[in-house]
Amino acid sequence: MANNGQPSRVSTAPLIVVRDLSKTYEVGSVPVQALADVSLVIERGEFVAVMGPSGSGKSTFMNLLGCLDQPTSGSYALAGHDVAHLTGDELADIRGKFIGFVFQGFNLLSRASAAENVELPLLYSGASHAERTRRVAEALSAVGLSDRARHLPSELSGGQQQRVAIARALVNDPLLVLADEPTGNLDSRSSEDIMRLFERLNQDRAITLVVVTHDPNIAKWAHRIVTFCDGSVVEDRRAAGAEARLS
Repeated sequence: MANNGQPSRVSTAPLIVVRDLSKTYEVGSVPVQALADVSLVIERGEFVAVMGPSGSGKSTFMNLLGCLDQPTSGSYALAGHDVAHLTGDELADIRGKFIGFVFQGFNLLSRASAAENVELPLLYSGASHAERTRRVAEALSAVGLSDRARHLPSELSGGQQQRVAIARALVNDPLLVLADEPTGNLDSRSSEDIMRLFERLNQDRAITLVVVTHDPNIAKWAHRIVTFCDGSVVEDRRAAGAEARLS
């Protein structure tokens, strides 16, 4: 744990440890259990795919990992620090400093350039202009879009827009990147390009990746596949395709 009470960037401990994690929502007056006593450990530098049918609990699990929601019960430690029961402001601080998000719909500002979209998390963190300029350039370079920095989203292909979103997720040097159906709006060729990028970022920069997907062709890029059903983990295995690529 960092001495400021926040997750540490330097540690050999697992990045994620969840124990008996449960989440129940009230739908009208009826309680609906979306997640039931899930226990899972994810090491630093792992590339994990989370799969399952609609309603299986995979998106709820991602929301809890991303500090977008709080569990009803159980524990969640991020880099050794208990984040399961923090206040809303504390969770927002953790998200901004330590977690990057990539969504199916890209979530880019239509009237902002690629560079300006990538810069947004740095504006919230209070980084200086010089620091923002340097880190935005580094993030766009990492995703192969240095020459598209001034382009608007409408001037970019779907795959390029998702690369901008990935650069935005990387710009604060997060401990964890969570991607929710990141190829859902892309054709097969663009999807493969995005997954190759994720694979390279994971291997070259040791970024911990958790990708939520319903597509087995996307999941096979991960090193490990965790499958949910009815709010529980029903399978946790190594991905054969990843083993072949790494050998």
